[in-house]
Amino acid sequence: MNNAARIFSKALGIESPWFVKKVEFDGSKKRLEISIDFARGSTFSVEDDGHTDNYKAYDTIEKQWRHLNFFEHECYLKARVPRVKTKKGKIRLISPPWSGVLNGFTLLFEALILQICKDMPVDKVSHLVNMSNYKIWKILDTYVEEAKDSDNYNDVTAVGMDETSISKGHKYISLFVDMNKKRTISVAEGKGNETVKSFKKDLEQHQGNAKNITDVSCDMSRAFIKGVEDNLPKAQITFDRFHVLKVINNAVDEVRRDESKQNPLLKGKRFIFLKNEVNLTEEQRKQKEELKLSKLNIKALRALNIRESFQQIYQATTEKDFVLLLKKWYFWATHSRLEPIKKAAKTVKNHWDGIVNWKKSQINNGILEGLNSVVQAAKRKARGYKFKHFKTVVYLITGNLDFSKINPACLPT
Repeated sequence: MNNAARIFSKALGIESPWFVKKVEFDGSKKRLEISIDFARGSTFSVEDDGHTDNYKAYDTIEKQWRHLNFFEHECYLKARVPRVKTKKGKIRLISPPWSGVLNGFTLLFEALILQICKDMPVDKVSHLVNMSNYKIWKILDTYVEEAKDSDNYNDVTAVGMDETSISKGHKYISLFVDMNKKRTISVAEGKGNETVKSFKKDLEQHQGNAKNITDVSCDMSRAFIKGVEDNLPKAQITFDRFHVLKVINNAVDEVRRDESKQNPLLKGKRFIFLKNEVNLTEEQRKQKEELKLSKLNIKALRALNIRESFQQIYQATTEKDFVLLLKKWYFWATHSRLEPIKKAAKTVKNHWDGIVNWKKSQINNGILEGLNSVVQAAKRKARGYKFKHFKTVVYLITGNLDFSKINPACLPT
């Protein structure tokens, strides 16, 4: 074995009976080829019908694997791979220790693809590694499917659910998140109550139990409510704080829009009424203060005060105080003479128990909202591809799947 072969044997972790036979470098093609062989007379351990024996090579097949780039040069491993003939006459192909899950790639190369696809769109990865999108998706889909198949949901008790659009034309998916482990465990196409049924099926296929789900955080859509009632019999619904505030925020914006038709002072001031105080810019704070000092009876400011008061309810220290403050807020909102606010207050009343449950469960879709930017990034990564690929990317970057069980070159979760 020459020095180059010895160096690459060490670098690749090649061990007996395998050895690096030859290293060929073509600078014009930017290609490095490493030829690997096995020692003459070597035996290989093979299991056949529960019995393990050692066998010598019956014949060999030439195979090639794409490996990690050597600087900017593509690297390939080539080897003659032995086939053995068992005592029962079966022909078995020996899989070398570097061989990946998919034919034609090393374990390290597949681990690299998984890692960089968490941060880059597939199309860009395709150009980076000079490989077709199809092959990259094949790696991602295969690993995610295998990791998902071995996942276990028997300890899932609290679930967050939310829908998000994945393309134009009102195409949606629904995400289901394990609130305790903060990871996506199920993705369903659509946003109706059937998505909860799909989640239940997925849950039970992974050793979970629908009766173990005690808490669900979701928005106030009838579809999710019906889905939970029909499929998760023990679950108490907590209406997500973010979505409740969204209803009230929309009411504030409606008041502002209507009033701005007669009051030019409100033109271009939309974000003053939509943002929380801490998120306002210095200029927006100044504009807000000017509106307050104008001594005009500005309806939008009254609506904003009602929204800000609702947010303060969540600071209550006890459930009793929470309910008391909510009742006072409801009275104020329904007597505000602001129709959009009154309508929002009635929505709160119709979902009263689920809103109060927040104080008991202390769960919310903050996890999902935090994942939302990641999911939107997934939308960009999977642009132009099928729902299957979008789902693959969502699991890849938010599912916290343990690929180390499939590929030891992947870091364990």
